[in-house]
Amino acid sequence: MTLSEKYRIKKFSEAVERDKEIAEIKKFLNDFPKKKALILYGPAGTGKTSLSIVSALENNFEILELNASDLRNRQSLEARLKPATEQQALFKKSKIILMDEIDGVTGTTDAGGIQELVRLIVTTKYPIIMTCNDVWQLKFSQLRQKAKLIELKPLSLNAIFSILIKIAEKEGIRSGNDFLKQVAIKSQGDLRAAINDLQSYSANYDIEIDMQEKRDVEESIFNILRKLFKNREPFLDLFDRTNLSLDEIMLWIEENIPKEYKNIALAKAYYALGNADVFRGRIYRNQSWRFLIYQNIFQSAGISLAKTSQHPATFTKYERPRRILKIWMHNQKIEKRKTISKKYARFVHCSTKRILRDFNLLKPIINQEDVQKKLRLSEEEIDFLNKN
Repeated sequence: MTLSEKYRIKKFSEAVERDKEIAEIKKFLNDFPKKKALILYGPAGTGKTSLSIVSALENNFEILELNASDLRNRQSLEARLKPATEQQALFKKSKIILMDEIDGVTGTTDAGGIQELVRLIVTTKYPIIMTCNDVWQLKFSQLRQKAKLIELKPLSLNAIFSILIKIAEKEGIRSGNDFLKQVAIKSQGDLRAAINDLQSYSANYDIEIDMQEKRDVEESIFNILRKLFKNREPFLDLFDRTNLSLDEIMLWIEENIPKEYKNIALAKAYYALGNADVFRGRIYRNQSWRFLIYQNIFQSAGISLAKTSQHPATFTKYERPRRILKIWMHNQKIEKRKTISKKYARFVHCSTKRILRDFNLLKPIINQEDVQKKLRLSEEEIDFLNKN
């Protein structure tokens, strides 16, 4: 048995940093059938499945666990889940139907399972608890209307660290606190990953943990916007887990602020975004890259704290930046062309203006690998040449 399975929580009191979420789960079960389904969503290792199982244990319910990745389409859902929603529990007073990882259920086509799942929620005699990583996918739009949503955020570093200390003591793993803290930091809020790493490293706890080996926690811009607009937190590290630049994120924020904020909150949000743009201008004008931290503060904490309270977790359809994004992309394209032309002009002793004029004619020459090396083109400039 793995340590993560061995130390899976057995009751609500063992869960850390989950008091609010547990209260919401209890309310859902007490109010059933006012709402017949519950979706626990959040990153891996935040305790979604564990809390679902404990919900049954605490109430002396039978639990029927189904993995949604094995019930992808309408036919399989109807064959296995429908009887479960109708048949009485054998030995317990009631039961909970757990559908784990519903990200694997197919979409809303005729053969898709989401529509069938929505129908089963309407007719079920027993509470259905579902888990998923990203509940804001388009295919879940009907499902969100039928279910109560509870978000499980990543655990804090201190919470994971304290849990690792307890496990290490019980298992006789003689590792120092610095070692356990490294394991906790590397997990990035994923408790299961932290415990699995502890088990892997425990055979040789003198090894140095590679902190550059990050977990795959890349977040889409839609998740970033949802956190920024729905929650009210400083969020200074919100943009650290995406490949998008601060400039691109700024355009997404500008496009979608009116969808979430009104009145004074709207004015404050645009004021914060304006300050972010001021620092952006100083950065590019003076090459003062140290100002990036201020741009980040204004367009993360400044936007999130513009509202007076946390917004309800309702679905908002965020739009891609339109006119401004096109202008920005065009300017980026022109800027890359200018920098390449400037390097080429210096090398062949002619004006940048002339190289810009004949850029398309010269591209076959510039695309040669030895020429690119002599011009010392950056990876971004080479990528630009390959794409355009």
